[in-house]
Amino acid sequence: MSEKRFTYKDSGVDIKAGEELVDSIKNVVRETHNANVVSNIGGFGALFTANFREYKEPILVSSVDGVGTKLIVAFKMNQYDTVGQDLVNHCVNDIAVCGALPLFFLDYFSTGKLEQNVGYDVIKGFAKACKENGVALIGGETAEMPDIYKKGEFDLAGTIVGVVDKDQLITGEKINRGDVLLGFSSTGLHTNGYSLARNVLFSKYDVHDKAEGLDGTVGEELMKVHKSYLPIISELKSIDGVNGFSHITGGGIVGNTKRILPNDLSLSIDWTSWERPQIFNLIQKIGNVPEEDMRASFNLGIGLIAVVSKDAVDEVKKTATESGEEPIRIGTVK
Repeated sequence: MSEKRFTYKDSGVDIKAGEELVDSIKNVVRETHNANVVSNIGGFGALFTANFREYKEPILVSSVDGVGTKLIVAFKMNQYDTVGQDLVNHCVNDIAVCGALPLFFLDYFSTGKLEQNVGYDVIKGFAKACKENGVALIGGETAEMPDIYKKGEFDLAGTIVGVVDKDQLITGEKINRGDVLLGFSSTGLHTNGYSLARNVLFSKYDVHDKAEGLDGTVGEELMKVHKSYLPIISELKSIDGVNGFSHITGGGIVGNTKRILPNDLSLSIDWTSWERPQIFNLIQKIGNVPEEDMRASFNLGIGLIAVVSKDAVDEVKKTATESGEEPIRIGTVK
């Protein structure tokens, strides 16, 4: 009696499928490259020229993140071309608030069984956002792990690296008592609070249902792309009196903004100063969610905060308006 023969493919990992995916995305990825990118896709390590001649004292700034359980909404919607954009924009924002210019991005895509069309759409989303932010997508990893993920599931992670001159680094150390908090609108939940949002909304709705006050379906609302604030930060960061930026992610407005405050200062937020997008009102109403939980879990419609000295408020507002943004005065530093 012959012994059973085991192959890697029989175990659920298709090396050929992975190679075919890499081949299919080469042109999409290459479109994000610039003169600083040395290596083409497929090498062991991604190579990027550290050309910092224009910087006096360059500091590298990096961040790593994921999309969280927003992916479960993507699975339900069978929509995979935007979650890559979410991840890139989230990572870009995290270093842009430090004053950094993003340089390159690396992705990690892991799944139970590699489906070519899904992998292609996800990576196409990475590339789209990278192009929009002027970032090179220089490397990544695609992994098949059939015993980790259920059929149709995957997870994403990404790493961004940028650079800023030491004297242009924005740390919040210049923030003073009396500084004004100017908020910039979000596109919705961005990539945070989805565990709570899903538990509430999917107790009543399907992703394809329309809900009170929403322009589209519940799924369409939840899949709105995380906004990149790099353009407006780039316009504002050189203005004298712009003392700090806060990217509003997990932890909400207070949880994130207090991270950049000097120890002896705190925040005074006027929670009635802006109109919350309907999706947040819907979540709170259906789930009877306490206000404390809403503030700690969601951005509530404010995705970026600029902490600005009183004397600079008018200039910041004027510059922002000319750039297509409408900042809202939402509080002060006390």
